[in-house]
Amino acid sequence: MPTRQRRRPVDEFENEIIDLRRVSKVTKGGRNLKFRVTIVVGDRKGHVGVGLGNTTEIPLAIQQAVRDAKKNMITVNMDGGTIPHEVIGKFKAGNVLLKPAHPGTGIIAGVTVGAICRLAGLKDVLTKSL
Repeated sequence: MPTRQRRRPVDEFENEIIDLRRVSKVTKGGRNLKFRVTIVVGDRKGHVGVGLGNTTEIPLAIQQAVRDAKKNMITVNMDGGTIPHEVIGKFKAGNVLLKPAHPGTGIIAGVTVGAICRLAGLKDVLTKSL
């Protein structure tokens, strides 16, 4: 009787590392070093999420961040390859303006916002950090 091989399901999400830092906590016994990873996960069809992982080894931190990003998924409204209207995102002191763009413009953004737009599936968008 032949043995069956189990196929692992293909993950439909792509991920991209935005930030990788070595952080330390000073205790009475010395410094505790850990790695903090910020990852964007998306399917290029309008779903995107951002996650954070913090452990002593980089591969474990990446796995933790991917798991966290999949829990924090949002749906991005798209009109063709762009967004339907202007959006201003605010978090603490940071503001980001997203504007729709004509086809062929591309993603004009910084590294972080560009990765989020790319993995969300946007093709034409203008951004500005305010």
